[in-house]
Amino acid sequence: MAERIRVDVKNGVADVRLVRTDKMNALDDAMFEALVDTAAMLETRADVRCVVLSGEGRAFCAGLDMQSFGAMAKGTGNGVSRRPLAERTHGLTNRPQQAVWGWRNLRVPVIAAVHGVALGGGFQVMLGADIRITHPDTKLSILEIKWGLVPDMGSTAIMRRLAREDVIRELTFTGRIFSGREALEHGFATRLSEKPLEDALDLAADIASRSPDAIQAAKRLYNDLADRDTAGALLAESEIQDELIGRPNQMEAVIAGMENRPGKFKD
Repeated sequence: MAERIRVDVKNGVADVRLVRTDKMNALDDAMFEALVDTAAMLETRADVRCVVLSGEGRAFCAGLDMQSFGAMAKGTGNGVSRRPLAERTHGLTNRPQQAVWGWRNLRVPVIAAVHGVALGGGFQVMLGADIRITHPDTKLSILEIKWGLVPDMGSTAIMRRLAREDVIRELTFTGRIFSGREALEHGFATRLSEKPLEDALDLAADIASRSPDAIQAAKRLYNDLADRDTAGALLAESEIQDELIGRPNQMEAVIAGMENRPGKFKD
């Protein structure tokens, strides 16, 4: 895993970096495994309150490794393992989908700091984050059509909540490259930044300073929201609020706010 992803945890923030810099952090079998395993590992870390996901070098992630395409065409090789994708290996998902969905379902917020390129599978990994801070000149694409494929790493379930359907269809049918500026217009980027990693780490530090109970409850609430009707959404927010009120971290948030000081929260 260390050959593909490096993790550094400090003050509640997990700084997670794709480090296959010689291949612009392209997705091979080892990178898929590292993405899945890293998200699973962080799920068990009580000291982690927020995650920043980024790529070292020239790119966030260039998509599927070209050698993997060759192996896919032959049905053999050391690229992406060819098994029926309809087979569920991680609950709702298969393994490639879990490389995205693992971040979506992680109990704490995930911020993607995106620069260089986020193409195909790299674009899908970016979408797994809760928040995406993107350099305006980043090159992005739903690139799968170039290889005779459709996006299949869980992004279709996420994109429909972010952008208009006709926009998603146009980008999927053409595979054209678009900029970070256009990504912001469509809803794929949360905000633009000339220094996305620095801004993402600053935002993560802010989130990590808040009550972890409330932050994780809010993520759980929003993850489930799209699948609920109005009555269910209203009930869910009430039930979650009942879980928070009066707990030690909630009381500490009130006291810290009244005393105008940082909260001293427990994980």
